[in-house]
Amino acid sequence: MPPVLETRDLTIRFGGHVAVDSVSCAFHAGTLTAIVGPNGAGKTTYFNLMSGQLTATAGKTLLGGEDISALGAAGRAQRGIGRAFQITNLFPNLTVAENVRLAVQARGKAAASLFSLWSRHRDWIDKADHYLEQVNLAGVRDTVAAALPHGDKRKLEVAIMMALEPEVFMFDEPTAGMSVDEVPVILDLIQKLKDEGTKTILLVEHKMDVVRSLADRIVVLHNGRLVADGEPAAVIASPVVQEAYLGQAPKAEAANV
Repeated sequence: MPPVLETRDLTIRFGGHVAVDSVSCAFHAGTLTAIVGPNGAGKTTYFNLMSGQLTATAGKTLLGGEDISALGAAGRAQRGIGRAFQITNLFPNLTVAENVRLAVQARGKAAASLFSLWSRHRDWIDKADHYLEQVNLAGVRDTVAAALPHGDKRKLEVAIMMALEPEVFMFDEPTAGMSVDEVPVILDLIQKLKDEGTKTILLVEHKMDVVRSLADRIVVLHNGRLVADGEPAAVIASPVVQEAYLGQAPKAEAANV
């Protein structure tokens, strides 16, 4: 089966610094891939390149076999790439429900009537409420997003991404800044998406217990280069990963384990 999302020799330079260095990797439907590595390894930059927040210096990104390198973030989102950020990306002055309704409406290709009366579109309202229930935010649906605690903002961002119904779900440290009590809600949501068996899910995460519990596969970046790629147990145990996490230079440029 061809990959849903693929990068070929993807590279970005900032002046003389190569932040992502010729990374080639393919991601398939029905799998959850964790992208890990020490601080500064290039994980979020790699995410930004795939989702269109950054423009590559060299290389390609393909979605469903089509080169989407020329598309920006909005174009890639329309094609089916959904992205949740380390820092929440919401409409702060709209209510929780309104944030999700806009995503439902956008998914329904009704952008031309973006500000039409919600009361005329009961199906949008019902669908938005469904996603709010999925993330346990139905009780605060009429609260302005800016007033939410950090954990609820993260959950709202996931609800918005779910409402867009993307083919590819990209989570950048989804549990960052969340309390111990809040973390299981997000992890359960990601697990449910994985259990559907049709979505391509990418996860940047520092917490190895989270990676172990969710990932089918681990990709390791170090100094912008892909240094390991394989099943979680083998990758975590490999010398190249142990050395990378200790801040030492890996013995090999890349390792498939």
